[in-house]
Amino acid sequence: MNTPHYTRAAQLPSLLEQRTLILDGAMGTMIQRFRLDEGQYRGERFRDFHKDVKGNNELLSLTRPDVVSSIHEAYLAAGADMVETNTFGATTVAQADYDMASLAREMNFASAQLARAACDKFSTPDKPRFVVGALGPTPKTASISPDVNDPGARNVTFEQLRVAYHEQALALIEGGSDVLLLETIFDTLNAKAALFAIDEVFEQTGERLPLIISGTVTDASGRILSGQTVTAFWYSVRHAQPLAIGLNCALGAALMRPYIQELNRVAPDTFISCYPNAGLPNPMSETGFDETPEVTSRLLREFVEQGLVNIVGGCCGTTPEHIGAIGDAVRPLAVRTLAHRHSVKLAA
Repeated sequence: MNTPHYTRAAQLPSLLEQRTLILDGAMGTMIQRFRLDEGQYRGERFRDFHKDVKGNNELLSLTRPDVVSSIHEAYLAAGADMVETNTFGATTVAQADYDMASLAREMNFASAQLARAACDKFSTPDKPRFVVGALGPTPKTASISPDVNDPGARNVTFEQLRVAYHEQALALIEGGSDVLLLETIFDTLNAKAALFAIDEVFEQTGERLPLIISGTVTDASGRILSGQTVTAFWYSVRHAQPLAIGLNCALGAALMRPYIQELNRVAPDTFISCYPNAGLPNPMSETGFDETPEVTSRLLREFVEQGLVNIVGGCCGTTPEHIGAIGDAVRPLAVRTLAHRHSVKLAA
């Protein structure tokens, strides 16, 4: 299905009214299964690069596109409706750690193209598949000091973040993304820089893609790392009018439940996404996390049954087996209805 991405993107709101959509699972967890060494990360192109690059997963979109494509296809074969691009750390700010900031744009464009090709391969008229351009957090934060002795110190500025996210968003769109996902947000100011940049890109291209915003509650405090509650976080980003607001990473579904319930209360007129970790870290497990597909899918099924979420998937530790089980668990269930749409139906 070689449909323009803006045409595909327009289908999403109506699809979300009909059924719960399935997002893919962890990219990093799957890459670890390949046990790639330093030479395989480098490939021939970067054989003589001056710095170690093992662990720079975004580089694999350039040096081992076969690995990235196979992961996308495994998730699509498992039933995912939406797959994220391999761009979690593909900003100039994050890539600077590897001295590869100059490659960030190429990484984003190539990653989007790989995901696009996989989605086109699996799409059918009855089950279109969507490329989700992923904009992850950076290792630097605009709100928190890196120096315990100097609370006012910062190692990145709003402007540096804006420029980095502008480059990333534009390349993701040009590569064929249908949706943009600002994910794993632990600093609201970083997120605001990204939202500002995304809006600039939409103005520049004359095209507004659907946007999903996903924060990360780091512990039982119920707050993201920069200090906001889930409710405060929502009110800080709702001006972007996202297609969906949600949570991912840090916690498994069981611990994430109260915060998803909170989002459901404060954002009844917006679709809600949830892709938790596969429970708690467990170094004895093959995936590094303790939840089996059966456990994760049962918990997310409860979320859908309770009318809490519209998009479900997995973060760290989840695999195609998890995504397949989640899809099987939620597919028969009634969909969460938006408040304003519900009132319209009642009025009719």
